[in-house]
Amino acid sequence: MDGIFSDVIVLELAGVLAGPSVGQFFAELGARVIKLENTTTNGDVTRTWKMPGEEGDQLSSYFHACNWGKESIAVNLVSVEGQAIFSELVAKTDVVISNYVPRVAKSLNADYASLKAIKPDIICGSIVGYAPDSNRPGYDAIIQAESGYYHINGAPKSEGGAPTKMPVALMDILAGHQLKQAILIALYNKLKTGKGASVTVSLFDAAVSAMANQATNWLVAGIIPDRIGSEHPNIAPYGSVYEAQEGQQLVLGVGTDRQFAQLCAVLGLDEVAHDIRFKTNTDRVQNRHTLNDVLGKAIASFNRASLLKTLNNKGVPSGAVHAMDEVFDVTPEHVVLRDEEGQARGVSEYIVWPNEENSFMKGTSSKLSPPPSFAKHTRTVLKTMLGYSDDQITEWTDLEVIK
Repeated sequence: MDGIFSDVIVLELAGVLAGPSVGQFFAELGARVIKLENTTTNGDVTRTWKMPGEEGDQLSSYFHACNWGKESIAVNLVSVEGQAIFSELVAKTDVVISNYVPRVAKSLNADYASLKAIKPDIICGSIVGYAPDSNRPGYDAIIQAESGYYHINGAPKSEGGAPTKMPVALMDILAGHQLKQAILIALYNKLKTGKGASVTVSLFDAAVSAMANQATNWLVAGIIPDRIGSEHPNIAPYGSVYEAQEGQQLVLGVGTDRQFAQLCAVLGLDEVAHDIRFKTNTDRVQNRHTLNDVLGKAIASFNRASLLKTLNNKGVPSGAVHAMDEVFDVTPEHVVLRDEEGQARGVSEYIVWPNEENSFMKGTSSKLSPPPSFAKHTRTVLKTMLGYSDDQITEWTDLEVIK
């Protein structure tokens, strides 16, 4: 499937994470993705979201999360000349991705009606915070709070736990995945009918839709989910963290009574498997705290690596708790992607950090250029795509229409 979308041009007006993740997705599939950034703000704000210790001039690690394979151009969309450039770009574009609130989109002529007037078969993919007509901006932390994630995440209230934000912008990621699906459907429909479309995804809707069983615990059973740490409200032992020898941590994901019996056999706890308090999942959920104490004492005597190998060989879902450096040093069994010879390789081998010599990300269907510096491709795009002369480009640069 190398370059399956090589004839597709995507114009990305979005910043931060949700929209740019969609742009990178299409770049991975071979599309030409042009990231149009605002001259007045120095572009995507995540360029400056740096961790302590990141050098001042380098692109932030955050920006690297979702901006591979793109060209960056900088245009002042408020200016008349900038609007003219924007219109010409739209006329040559197949998909526009944005995350403007409706009021801003309309003021910049980036709303669907304006885009469709320029190119009738355009596909406009938008990410908003709330309802499509709401001008309230969406921020992941606020969405997490309002959609119930804070309330159910964190240590139990009885242990002094407080509502807790998940440490990744999951709402952005979920909305990005939904917009990818929506745009793919729109592209397929365009292939059949020749018609464009406007598809919009709400961060709030994406968050609530991902509540899954936690939502139906309330909607069906009338139970308001509360914080239970890493535990699962419907299954036990599932998600619990235990310590093996030397304090090495592991997690169990037992989903069936058969798996629980196998777990007990490996741990030498055959009597526990037949204990009326733990025999069925319903029993285990009701007595999870007692069960955790029993399992914790047994697991503490095992070597983690040896125990996990035995458990997984016996069909008991389990795994080590990894820090981020360990995640990128895992064994080939974790890797779905394979190299050109069909051999599985470690995750870290698929990531090549960008510099002048190494300018691609491995493991995707296309080799990707590194995340671009601000306005790196303005001159190239205006010359090769729109046919402007060097003199015109220089004049617009002097007038601060472009950078």
